[in-house]
Amino acid sequence: MATLARLQARLPGLREECFRRNRSVDEHRKKEYKAAVKIQSWFRGCRVRAYIRYLNNIIIIIQKWWRGYQGRRYFRKMVETAYFIMKMNFYNEMAVRIQKRWRGYYDRKYTHNYYALKKYLEAISVNNEIVRKELNEYAEMKEKEKKKKDLEKKEKEKEHQARKMHYLLSTEQIAGIYNSPFSKSPDPMELLLRKSKPLSHSQQPAKNHLICELCDWSNCTRSPTFPAAQPLPPIGRQKPQGPFRDTAEVLRQRYKPLEPTLRVAASINSLEKAREEIKREEWRNRVHDNEFLPFSSYHKNEKYDPSIHRSGKYGQETYGVKHFREVQPKKWIADKDFQTVLPSIVLFERFGKTYSRTGQIV
Repeated sequence: MATLARLQARLPGLREECFRRNRSVDEHRKKEYKAAVKIQSWFRGCRVRAYIRYLNNIIIIIQKWWRGYQGRRYFRKMVETAYFIMKMNFYNEMAVRIQKRWRGYYDRKYTHNYYALKKYLEAISVNNEIVRKELNEYAEMKEKEKKKKDLEKKEKEKEHQARKMHYLLSTEQIAGIYNSPFSKSPDPMELLLRKSKPLSHSQQPAKNHLICELCDWSNCTRSPTFPAAQPLPPIGRQKPQGPFRDTAEVLRQRYKPLEPTLRVAASINSLEKAREEIKREEWRNRVHDNEFLPFSSYHKNEKYDPSIHRSGKYGQETYGVKHFREVQPKKWIADKDFQTVLPSIVLFERFGKTYSRTGQIV
């Protein structure tokens, strides 16, 4: 009970002490809150800066590794490229050697075969000798026949002349001009006049052409031909009235030569033959002299060909280079620029303008 009495006696003092302490706490609450916020911001800033520094170090390490990897990859690619170029040059050289051997073999076997050409020339020389010999024999025979024909012709001319001049023959009373009394023997013409008969001037009977032709056929002096019938004279009549075409046009159309179509004129197996020929030609000429250049640097030395609308005689257009749409200031309503209605975002305005201690843009 004594304790309870003491507590009741101290109750007014406890109330004042509680009020005083609460008031002091209220007075120092904002100050302590600001101090706590400051301590928390400093601690968080230190932690964030340390984390950012750690991230920067990690990024630098990754960049160094990536650049080294890229360098090694580029070097390996360059080595592979150089090796590929050397290999392609070697392959091209080997292909040229193979082409040289194959073309030489093909030319020697099919185009310029030495032994076949030599054999062919020997055969031609032997054939030439035989032909020359036969031609010489034929020329000698023809010359002999010509001389014989000339002699026979001269004998016939002399005989005909003697028959025409038979009246110059000598008689018992008067000597002829070819039988001179002063010569020991008579002239050969005199002897010929004695052997020949006088030429009669009686009219010769008309020859039958049919008998002559039959005789010629039997003697094989002319090829057997039948007499061609004489063409009939054209009928002199006028053109009939009506939608009739000209006679010459009708005859030209009637006797027009045959013009077969490509399907009729071509062979049935022409397509297969053409394909086989193309295959043989490709197999024979499949090698080529062009080097294989798979890289794009091969086209770096090519000259740039500008387009027509940019390289004309009127000069280059400025559209697409200086401006991208037509601007007409006369149609503007006001001279002021366009203003936005909505306010800008503060976070975007600060982008690229705040920096950390390391000098990097946040």
